[in-house]
Amino acid sequence: MRYVRLLALTRRHPSAVLLLVQLAGLLLYPFAEASERGPAALGTLGIVVLIFTTGMVRRTPGHAWVSACIALPAIALLLLQGLYDMHHLLPWSAGLEALFYFYAAASLIAYMLEDQRATTDELFAAGATFTLLAWAFTYVFVVLQALQPGSFAAAADPQGPRSWTELMFLSFALLSSTGIGDVIPVRPPARAVASVEMFVGVLYLAGVVSRLIGLTLQRR
Repeated sequence: MRYVRLLALTRRHPSAVLLLVQLAGLLLYPFAEASERGPAALGTLGIVVLIFTTGMVRRTPGHAWVSACIALPAIALLLLQGLYDMHHLLPWSAGLEALFYFYAAASLIAYMLEDQRATTDELFAAGATFTLLAWAFTYVFVVLQALQPGSFAAAADPQGPRSWTELMFLSFALLSSTGIGDVIPVRPPARAVASVEMFVGVLYLAGVVSRLIGLTLQRR
């Protein structure tokens, strides 16, 4: 009976499941990076998140075939990196993952804007979309760092490459407009993308989240 209720709850609020998966991945990534099998673990977590996100896109105005065409090559590249240490494929897989998360975020935004009422699932979708945007820009940062080493610096190690967790922290800080922290973009392309992310974050909070809050207050 509890399983049936849980299944019904996940079907009623799929955006909540997506949000939980994204947050769980965010918390598990630092532990995966510290292990010997870090790259393989990161690839596996990426595949799991991609699968959950693909399922979420099917419930939105976005086209499932588009998300599948982006996700399948990304998953294949992740498997090649994890199984055969083909790290030169990193820019390609990260670029595909960034494109996939941007498309999923756009689909969720269309889902939240398609009617004049704010449902509980749409409120969860607001949080899930924020995490999708943060992940998308993180993978853009990964591509920039792979193509132009030294794009990002940190106080602890100014010259070394930044880890995925460090770039994710930077992405969340920029998207939420709470600052940068100890990780900063130093090359012009990296600074340009960081500026775009700050603009997107302000636009998302002002346009989408504020609209949902207004509809929620109007309903009450």
